[in-house]
Amino acid sequence: MTKSRFILGLTALALSGCGFVGLATSAPTATATSTLSIPISAPTGTPTVTPTSEPSVTPTPTWVVQGPGHVLTPILMYHHVEVSPIDSPLRVSASKFEDEMRLLRQWEYTTITTTSLVEAITQGSALPPRPIIITFDDANEDTYTTAFPIVQKYGFTGVLYLPYSYIGAPGYLTLGQIKEMMAAGWEVGSHSLSHPDLTILDDAKLRAEIVDSRKRLEALLGDPILTFAYPFGDVSAAAVDYVRFAGYIAAMDAKGFTADQGEGNVFALQREEIRGAEDAKTFIRFLPWHGDPGFLPTDTPTPTPRPTRTPLPTYTQYPTRTTNPPPTP
Repeated sequence: MTKSRFILGLTALALSGCGFVGLATSAPTATATSTLSIPISAPTGTPTVTPTSEPSVTPTPTWVVQGPGHVLTPILMYHHVEVSPIDSPLRVSASKFEDEMRLLRQWEYTTITTTSLVEAITQGSALPPRPIIITFDDANEDTYTTAFPIVQKYGFTGVLYLPYSYIGAPGYLTLGQIKEMMAAGWEVGSHSLSHPDLTILDDAKLRAEIVDSRKRLEALLGDPILTFAYPFGDVSAAAVDYVRFAGYIAAMDAKGFTADQGEGNVFALQREEIRGAEDAKTFIRFLPWHGDPGFLPTDTPTPTPRPTRTPLPTYTQYPTRTTNPPPTP
């Protein structure tokens, strides 16, 4: 056998053993990417946040331009969010408040600020399809300790109306708490200096309560104060004049009956006061848009276990009297 035939034979043998068919080109290097796995160390420790059944992210609704002119926006007003020790109508329990916030989320409401509403009324601006404003009057401490975490849980923000002299007093919001809420997107408005009935004040006191309260809040918080809420909802022509003079762009009433807001009532925006007797079923009468009624609480009360009744022993109404035998003579 010649040397050339020997070499050709070896080459053919090698190619047939590799299953090669076709032209002999350099074979690509296999990367085995489909079976590649990157080791990930298992997390250690216990999570600091306990998962809840509520989703943490809500799809963002498409905002559309509304106004200028009338803008449908319900405005809710709360005072205390706590259990009332004296059955006060101004105190809403935390459980009822959470039921109301949960329902607003399930029915696709989105919170906005008062400033955003006024911009839509006066100029026209983009708002969510179901805008709502949630306000808290009087700077009560439970607004921070109870309401604030619930509002955050459902992806909402609120508007604080603060009497300047209440800030830092026992039972009321501190400056640090207010600033923390502002950093979370809450808006702040004035609720006067000392929460008086504005309808009985003279001009000097009206000016102090309305004009000076704005200046002091702005100096304290370092943020513009653009809206005002009348204490007790008591509005007078003189009070409205000073609100305009002070440079506020809007003011809140407290005796509302409609969600229809417009230029005609921008200095007396309609608010609905939510009282302790309300629950998620009754509070929907304040809402212009309803959703799936399946999200409403059921009317079936939870049965309360009752102790087993022990039957009373049987006895005669007039027991037979045992008499002693007569003495023996």
